[in-house]
Amino acid sequence: MSLERQILVWGAALAAIGYLLYLLGGAVTPFAAGMALGYLLDPVVRRMERIGLSRLAASLIILAAFVVVAAAALLFAAPALGAQLASFVQKLPSYVTRLQALAVDEGNALIDRYGGEWRASGASISADQIQKSVGDFVGQGAQWLLNFVRSLASGGAAIFSFLSFLIITPVVAFYILVDWNKMVSTIDSWLPLDHRDMLRSIAAEINAALAGFIRGQSLVCLFLGLWYGIGLTLIGLDFGFLIGVIAGVLSFIPYVGSLTALVLSLGVGLVQGWPSLTLFFSALGVVLVGQFLEGNVVSPKLVGGSIGLHPVWLMFALFAFGELFGFTGLLIAVPTAAAIGVIARHLIGLYLNSPLYRGDAAATLDPNAQSLS
Repeated sequence: MSLERQILVWGAALAAIGYLLYLLGGAVTPFAAGMALGYLLDPVVRRMERIGLSRLAASLIILAAFVVVAAAALLFAAPALGAQLASFVQKLPSYVTRLQALAVDEGNALIDRYGGEWRASGASISADQIQKSVGDFVGQGAQWLLNFVRSLASGGAAIFSFLSFLIITPVVAFYILVDWNKMVSTIDSWLPLDHRDMLRSIAAEINAALAGFIRGQSLVCLFLGLWYGIGLTLIGLDFGFLIGVIAGVLSFIPYVGSLTALVLSLGVGLVQGWPSLTLFFSALGVVLVGQFLEGNVVSPKLVGGSIGLHPVWLMFALFAFGELFGFTGLLIAVPTAAAIGVIARHLIGLYLNSPLYRGDAAATLDPNAQSLS
């Protein structure tokens, strides 16, 4: 079978797998999380193997330690988070109403002060129009958030999904850790013999990209969650700890965590501190300093340039995978896009060394065309 036909076969297989994941939807989330957790902890297990422990014992110890730490963190953080979440849901309508009133009042003041020539031209805008526009925009967002929180709090299916996530994820991670070497060997044995070296090279590049992102970005999320939570709490912002935790968790998805921290902290700071803007600018400072440290200090050291994705391709991947697979798609968008990027670079290299690109006069391939390394 020619290389081109093999590429078509493997491409069709990957498309079929993608379609199956699309059909399964959220049911894949706990399994994907378990695989990611196992992949995250595998280097620690390998280090413990080097000191004489069996892989089974090392997997049990590492996973048990991880579960204990996570449970302890939830035990201590859950009461505070639960209290702040309940209070936030209760006060959200009043926050929305206050923001709407501020927008109307300040908008009218600006029009009265600077809109003389604009009014003289015959154009006008009423307080009712401002209120309706702002109310529609803010009200839709608030209603969506309220519905989402209520579904999490009272939906039987959501509770079942959350409990199954807590149970299934560690179990899947344990089996991934124990059988990791066997799985890698099995998959390696399936590779086409004629192109095994090339595919191993591609797999090594994908592994380097995924390892750099998953392990590094997990630490970045921890840093940002602590920075936002502690910083916003210290400046006296209501729900600062809750906003920090939410933004830290969502920081695994590029742009989403920082945008969430910015919008929530500035909105709460504006309402809480009005008419003074001290709290507003303090919250803005906390978020901006956190973003500066994340972009210039933390991410370069922990994540580095291993992903190698252009920002436009990254944003497209987030939108595309989010549309196809929902929240699960957002979680897997960056790792999957990184893998696609590695494969695409090798395919482009193959094309540039082929007669299809060089023409009949260069029908003989470059000796390095098959390795593409």
